[in-house]
Amino acid sequence: LSIDLSDIESFSDGFDFDSDTEKNPTNANNFFGNVDILGPSALFNLNEKSSIAITTRARGFFNLLNIAGELYELTASEDEVESFDLTMEDLSGVVHVWGEVGVTYSRVILEKDKHFLKGGATLKYLVGAGGVYGLSPMLRGNYDATTEILATNGELSYGFTSGFDSEEISFSEVTGGLGADLGIVYEFRDADNWDENPYKLRLGLSVTDIGSINYKETSDFRYDMNATIDANEFDEYDLEDVLENNYNGTETLQDKKFGLPTAIQIFADYSITNRFFVSAQGAISVRKVSDIPVSNIINAFSVTPRFEMRWISVYSPVSVRQYDSSLAWGFGLRAGPLTVGSGSILTNLISSSSKTADVYVALKIPLYKASPY
Repeated sequence: LSIDLSDIESFSDGFDFDSDTEKNPTNANNFFGNVDILGPSALFNLNEKSSIAITTRARGFFNLLNIAGELYELTASEDEVESFDLTMEDLSGVVHVWGEVGVTYSRVILEKDKHFLKGGATLKYLVGAGGVYGLSPMLRGNYDATTEILATNGELSYGFTSGFDSEEISFSEVTGGLGADLGIVYEFRDADNWDENPYKLRLGLSVTDIGSINYKETSDFRYDMNATIDANEFDEYDLEDVLENNYNGTETLQDKKFGLPTAIQIFADYSITNRFFVSAQGAISVRKVSDIPVSNIINAFSVTPRFEMRWISVYSPVSVRQYDSSLAWGFGLRAGPLTVGSGSILTNLISSSSKTADVYVALKIPLYKASPY
């Protein structure tokens, strides 16, 4: 889906997906959703070389990969769909919701001449609310728009944790687990520049979201998809009922480990002058999409030039993401404790076919006057 945000005034009477978006379906569409809410957190310095932090978070991930556009329209939209033939390989999907309570310890490992190294680790107690997953190695379909008959063949398996409902998520029945984050940062420091900027080059490497949550007695369904059905059933019933009413299947109770979206994060920051910097950052998923049920981040890479002073900074990231061939160009501003920005606002201002939109706001309130370094 793409939107022309230059015509945003036309949305004042309401936004309509059919008339206000341009659809470009393929035979392998990918959907991604991520909710991350940082709750009450605190950081304490133990001494000049070490610190400890406590964080709380509520998180949710949604991945749907390799679904054909025509089938998605048929099952999820009320629009009329033309006749089609399709073949989908490695269709998969996961929804997972959980909370975290993390304890972080970090310290200076090395401080010698111009070299500075610090590292940290976070141990997280995971509070799993539950999830749902689905997988089909191969699924073929034929839809006749005249008769509104859908013929399918292949196999499909899906399952959900006990009591999980994606429309009404609750943490009243939870499952515990353990997770971890690990990271190190190296700085090459220029002593002649210390008063303005503590480093000339900064490099970082971290592995985030190590771990999983094991859910007991997860309902696992396996269906033989060789059947012909009336496609109008998708208008009257949800997908679970359509499968149960029309296809032969079995149900078993299994223990399922829902893997966290483990990823490698890398970054580099170079000080061109005392005020001008350029940084690069990459995020790479460690999980395989075929390892169902696991959540996955979208692989991404960005380069960000910025102008920075102690109380103000201006920056403009240029980034590219997996599944999206176009570049995203953003803008951000930090004024004292307030940061506002977007990773795509400049792209949306100059493009008539925007495929991503985001905005963020952050407010940092220190409890005491800290050292600038």
